[in-house]
Amino acid sequence: MRIARDGADGWVPDVVHAHDWQGGFAPYYMKKNGVDVPSILTIHNIAFHGLAPADRLQSLRLDGADFSADGFEYWGQIGALKAGLQFATALTTVSPTYARELTTPEFGMGLDGVLRARSGDLVGILNGIDLEVWDPRTDPEIVTYKTPRGKGRAKARLRKEFGLPDSDGPLAIVVSRLSHQKGLDLLLEALPAFVDCGGQLALLGSGDKALEGAFAKAAEHPNVAVRIGYDEALSHRMMAGADAILVPSRFEPCGLTQLYGLRYGTIPVVAATGGLVDTVIPASPMAMRSGVATGLQVSPLTSHALATTLEHLVELYRDVDAWAMLQSNAMRQSVGWEASAAEYASLYDRLTAQA
Repeated sequence: MRIARDGADGWVPDVVHAHDWQGGFAPYYMKKNGVDVPSILTIHNIAFHGLAPADRLQSLRLDGADFSADGFEYWGQIGALKAGLQFATALTTVSPTYARELTTPEFGMGLDGVLRARSGDLVGILNGIDLEVWDPRTDPEIVTYKTPRGKGRAKARLRKEFGLPDSDGPLAIVVSRLSHQKGLDLLLEALPAFVDCGGQLALLGSGDKALEGAFAKAAEHPNVAVRIGYDEALSHRMMAGADAILVPSRFEPCGLTQLYGLRYGTIPVVAATGGLVDTVIPASPMAMRSGVATGLQVSPLTSHALATTLEHLVELYRDVDAWAMLQSNAMRQSVGWEASAAEYASLYDRLTAQA
């Protein structure tokens, strides 16, 4: 707040951009102290509210008059995220679909009323990925390639690394935190149908102990392999060697792994939610006939629908021309920050012009 008001070494910000609950009080402090600088709060995941007991009002230098439903009070507690939502000049989140979802009880996590009231100040701007770190042409962790045809060697090496046998079906991967949000309990239920029709799964992740144990049990099948933990270099090798990446999340503000998949010609199979909707063009009959599809979407998100979609994935994989089109389309997608950075710059310009 002091830098926003007084500057630093002669520099004064034009805009203060805060993120999630950790930055939620910044717009509040600015407004309460008369700092005439526009502020933005970006919601990356509304599930995390940043709550504190009411007896922290004084230590947090908060005005008790704002401890109300119209301020930062949330079910008798202090809500850092709610403070930002109420007092920031503008609000953003990380995809247009998630911005709309946040205004509904299903996805708003108790703050949907606040976001409906401020819907005119809320905009969704997609995340992007680092195109230098994630580039199959230069990635030092993989057997590099420029076109989908080059994935073959990476796939053979990935199968060997995970101890998977040769197969005429697609090799799908999951690189994820193991949690209920990520829908991986549904994948466990759908997995038998996928492997029965020739699919293989390699999973890298950690989190919920019950899910870790369930996937370890699933790995007793010869076409399922699991690594509990996280390994950045391995995640690159998995992205390069896989045919598909599975992201069956119950909610997903934006998601990055499907963007890595597109970049590497690894077909995303995603739930129809949040940024997954905004970044993956589903392989509907019309999209396939028009030659624009880049992946598959699961809707409704049930284990049966996921199993059916995975069976469709196997069918598409065995259609050589259809699969080649999907991969080529995927690798042509713009998944960097260029377009999104321009949207942020436009928002900054608008706010500073109004200040």
